[in-house]
Amino acid sequence: MDSKLYAFLERAEAVLARLEPLLPAQREPIDWDDCLAARWQREGRSGYLMPLQVSLDMRLTDLIGVDTQRDQLGRNTKQFLNGLPANHALLWGSRGTGKSSIIRALLAEYAPAGLRLIEIERDHLADLPRVVEQIQGLKQRFILFCDDLSFDAGEGDFRVLKSVLDGSLEQAPDNVLLYATSNRRHLVSEKESDNENWKNVDGELHPSEAVEDKIALSDRFGLWLSFYPFTQEHFLNVVEHWIEVLAGKAGLKCQRDEALDILAVRWATGRGNRNGRCAYQFARYWVGLKLLEQNND
Repeated sequence: MDSKLYAFLERAEAVLARLEPLLPAQREPIDWDDCLAARWQREGRSGYLMPLQVSLDMRLTDLIGVDTQRDQLGRNTKQFLNGLPANHALLWGSRGTGKSSIIRALLAEYAPAGLRLIEIERDHLADLPRVVEQIQGLKQRFILFCDDLSFDAGEGDFRVLKSVLDGSLEQAPDNVLLYATSNRRHLVSEKESDNENWKNVDGELHPSEAVEDKIALSDRFGLWLSFYPFTQEHFLNVVEHWIEVLAGKAGLKCQRDEALDILAVRWATGRGNRNGRCAYQFARYWVGLKLLEQNND
């Protein structure tokens, strides 16, 4: 009997050794008093919140030329932090114009007031109920942040996502909001053929069901904020701001002049866009170059 039991235990131990690598690792619960941000990480059929080390260098005052969008989202976030009614927000428009930067700047501004950020990828939004389950009842206020929320033609995931958003957002606790960014206002790419079935009823145009279906996804967000391409003057003002910030940290004295503006415009032209990201990259290039020349003198 003892030999049979011993053999059984050996076999059980061997099976467990083979199964153990397949099991999800035990995760320590996040201390949200110290942790400011996390990312939902898919693992097998489930997932977990992975703590992130975030930089709080981006401030709301660094966002030049998007004052209206910044103020509207700031007010919405203040309402949320104060336990007042607030809307889920969709920030849409041209790339590099500050959509994601505003959300990260909000974290820097309001983290002392209990604001926390959880990043979740578009493909993982079906896990929203699991994410919400882990943070409901906590004293902190959480923004679930989905960057680049959009779908290409032919992808049917957006219909599933609509159902998930409906259920998750309507039943979410009052300490959770969803902020998303996208290059498209309607999130799903629209084809010319979608407009062929519009109906004319008593002189009024009514969209086809395909168009209604795609627009309905954006309707889950109560606040829409639009971001547009920069004018040249807007771009140069952002360049000037970031040069002042970066040069000031390095103790470098600089002054905007025509030669600097020409260089910045050439930089943007070479990249085919004028936006905040491009302005920041040029400022880093220019300040770094001046510091290198200074060190070589």
